[in-house]
Amino acid sequence: MKILGIIPARGGSKGVPYKNKKNLAGKPLMQYTIEAALKSKLLDDVIFSSEDKTLMEMAKAMGVHVPFVRPSELATDTAGTIEVVKHSLKALSKIGKHYDAVCLLQVTNPFRTSAFIDEAILEFTKSKKDSLVSVLKVPHQFNPHWVFEVNENGCLKIATGDEQIIKRRQELPVAYYRDGSIYLVKTSVVLNQDSLYGETTAFIEANPEWHVNIDTMEDWSKAEDLMKRKQSHSKS
Repeated sequence: MKILGIIPARGGSKGVPYKNKKNLAGKPLMQYTIEAALKSKLLDDVIFSSEDKTLMEMAKAMGVHVPFVRPSELATDTAGTIEVVKHSLKALSKIGKHYDAVCLLQVTNPFRTSAFIDEAILEFTKSKKDSLVSVLKVPHQFNPHWVFEVNENGCLKIATGDEQIIKRRQELPVAYYRDGSIYLVKTSVVLNQDSLYGETTAFIEANPEWHVNIDTMEDWSKAEDLMKRKQSHSKS
């Protein structure tokens, strides 16, 4: 499969102001994802999508291709990721570049490695599914079989629709949540189904020890703590 890596990053951010260019342990946040993507052995091309000229110039200096300026309407708080991906594919198609699949890499996950990207691509290719996402296990106390919703009578009901609650933790089925690190999806699914998932989705489990998805200042502080731990490990 010919796979395009897309790194989206816009200029604005409410949770962490200017987070994409904000320095984390001496490097702009976006640089971690760019470096990992460029070191991947299985991504055929990598592009950077942004409406912000400063970010675009920074990305070019880091060695990643910036083939276009993202339209401003695709850089708002309400703009959907699927629209950003579709825009990238259509813009590249106009200059004769076509891909079988897309690997979406969000800069808010700085600890994703090139090896993990390639592992995900291999799993995606082997699976023959419409898509693949990276996941982490849901802690047992938040397992959907132990989560409740409020019904029309104001009473609690089990979110899964089960009549009886599963009593023992050991009997709970394993549940996962998207960690936001990697999304792989066939181009045909993006363009024809307007989806990042399609009808069949494979998965790859990420390492919870190094997980952070930076949306808030608390997340940023966690990333700084993880980086300090990484640096201390490398010195020991």
